[in-house]
Amino acid sequence: MAPQSSETKPMYQKDEKALCFHGELLYEAKVLEVRRVDPKDKTSAHEYRVHYKGWKNTWDDWVPQDRLRKLTDDNRELAANLRREATAAVSKAPPKSTGKTRRGQGSEFGSGRGSEERTSSVPAGGRGTKRARDNDIEKEDAFYNRPSIRFTIPDHLKNLLVDDWENVTKSMLLVPLPSKTPANFIFDEYFNEEKQNRMIGSAEADILEEFVAGLKIYFEKTIGKLLLYRFERPQLAEMRKLWESGKYPEWEGKGPGDCYGGEFVARMLTNMPEIAAQTNLDQDQVARLKAELLKFTNWLSRNSERFFCAKYEKPSPEYIENAR
Repeated sequence: MAPQSSETKPMYQKDEKALCFHGELLYEAKVLEVRRVDPKDKTSAHEYRVHYKGWKNTWDDWVPQDRLRKLTDDNRELAANLRREATAAVSKAPPKSTGKTRRGQGSEFGSGRGSEERTSSVPAGGRGTKRARDNDIEKEDAFYNRPSIRFTIPDHLKNLLVDDWENVTKSMLLVPLPSKTPANFIFDEYFNEEKQNRMIGSAEADILEEFVAGLKIYFEKTIGKLLLYRFERPQLAEMRKLWESGKYPEWEGKGPGDCYGGEFVARMLTNMPEIAAQTNLDQDQVARLKAELLKFTNWLSRNSERFFCAKYEKPSPEYIENAR
C-alpha cells in the first residue's frame, strides 16, 4: 500500500457510510474509527474500523483502505452484480463428487473464438492406465484450484459482441483498421476518467494504475491467439507490416494496442476469466480484479458509441479467397 503524507486526510471519515469488501462481496458498512496503521509514523496509511449493516457487532473489523468503496450509484451497482454472480455460481456449481470437467467457466458471454476453433483433446483408445487416470485426477484438482473470475457482461455489450460475431463470421466483413480509437487510447481514457475517483497516492489509485497497465499487456499478448476470428487472421498479417517492417516510421514502436479498437477490447473481456485462470492470484487479488473488471466493462458499455466502429468494411475478393 502506498504511503500517505502526514498532511493527507483519510479518504473516509468517522460515521461515514461506505461499501466494504468481505471476501468477494461488497456490503454496506459504517466507519466507526479511523487510525494510522502505525500510530508513530505520520506517513503510514490509514485503516478503518467498520460495522457491517445488519451484522452483529462481533463482525466489526479493522480494514485497509483498499477494501472500502464510496457509497455511489456505480459502486452500489457493482455490489449488486457481485452478489448476483455469487448466487449464480453457487446454483450452477457441480457436485464435488463428480469426475467431470467443468466447462464454460467465466463470464456469461462465452468467447466466440473458443467455440469456433476449439477441438477435442480426449485421447482415443479407452480410459488408459491407472497412472494416466491419476494424472487426470491431479489435473482436475489443479483445474478446480485455479483463480475463478465470473462477472456480468452488460446486455448492451453482449448485443454488440453478437453483432460483431455475425458481421465477421456470417457476413464476412472486417473491422476497419487502424482504428480511430485504438485499445491503448481506450485504456488511457478510462484511466484518466477513473483516477478522478481515486485519491492520489492511495492503494485504490495504485490498483487502478496496475489494472490498466495489465490490460495493455494482456491485449498485446492475446490479440493473435484469442481475440481474432479465423477470417480476420490475414488482416493481422497486413497490420503487422505497419509496425514490424520498418518501412513506416510513424508506426515505429507501435503495436496491436495502437491499431485494434473497441470490438477487440470487448472480446478480450470475455476471455479474462480464462486469462486469469493462468495466474497465481490469491482470493483477495481475484476480488479486486473482478471489481476493476466490472467497473471497466460497464464504462466501456456506456461509451461504446465512442469506441466501436460505425460500419464494417467489405474486403476484396482476393482477401476472402485467401481467408478461406
